[in-house]
Amino acid sequence: MIDPAPWLCARTWYVALSGGLDSTVLLHWLATYARSHRAPPLRAIHIQHGLQPVARAWPAHCQRVCDDLGIELQVIEVDVAPGPSLEQAARHARYAAFERVLAADDMLFTGQHRDDQAETLLFRLLRGAGLRGLAAMPRERALGQGRLVRPLLGCSRRQLQHYAQAHALGWVEDPSNADTRFARNYLRREVLPSLVQRWPQAGQNLARAAEHLG
Repeated sequence: MIDPAPWLCARTWYVALSGGLDSTVLLHWLATYARSHRAPPLRAIHIQHGLQPVARAWPAHCQRVCDDLGIELQVIEVDVAPGPSLEQAARHARYAAFERVLAADDMLFTGQHRDDQAETLLFRLLRGAGLRGLAAMPRERALGQGRLVRPLLGCSRRQLQHYAQAHALGWVEDPSNADTRFARNYLRREVLPSLVQRWPQAGQNLARAAEHLG
C-alpha cells in the first residue's frame, strides 16, 4: 500500500465499495490508517445497479463491512440505460451517481489495481486507441466538484488477496466477472494469464508502459 498523505487535504474521503475484494481491501486499509493518523472523515458509497438477482444481497454485505469498521455507508440505486455495451452503461450510471455526491474538495477512492491497468491498456490497444487512450487509467483526475483517486494502481491483485487473507476480510464475488462474452472478462481470464505464463512480469510491465504513456 502507499502513503495516503498526499490526499489528507480533502474535505471528505469516500470509498466506492462494491463489496468485492479490491474495494473491501481499500476501505479496510484507509479505515486502519484513519484510526492511527489524523485524516478526513471516511465514508463509503455502494452503487446498486440491480442488473442481477444476486446483487440484491450486496448492500447488506457492504453494510456489515462498514458496521464492523464504524464507517457510514450510503447506498445509491441507479438505472442503467440500455445500449450496445452493458458494461459501459453501468459505468456511466455509476460515475454519474458519484458526481452527484462529491462536493468541492471531496475525494472518491476506487479500487482498481495494477492488473486492471494492464487489462485496460490491452483493451484499448485492441480498439486502436491513441496516446491519450493508451495512458489507460490515471492515478488521479477530476470528478464533478471533487477528485477521483486510484491508490492501488501499483498493487497486484495477488497482493490484495494476501492483504485480505492476513486481515480475515470477507468479500463478494460478482458472477458476471466469469462471463467471457464480455471483452474485459475475456482479457482478464483468457489472455492475461497466458501472457503471464510466458512472461511473468507482463502485468507489471504493461501497467508501467501505461504510466510512461501517461
